[in-house]
Amino acid sequence: MPVVNIQILKGRSQEQKKKMAKTVTDAIVSSIGVKPEAVWIVIEEMERENFATGGVLHCEK
Repeated sequence: MPVVNIQILKGRSQEQKKKMAKTVTDAIVSSIGVKPEAVWIVIEEMERENFATGGVLHCEK
């Protein structure tokens, strides 16, 4: 049972997350030959104020 953890910044629509989950599931199914039902995906949404790149918080960009 593959388990995939995906961390993204908050703000994506449910439709975008649904599409991402389907795309990731399909990639795992085709690459290692498991059934789609065996693929677990956990999406963690981060607040922009809790994530920084280059020393700058994303809420300040």
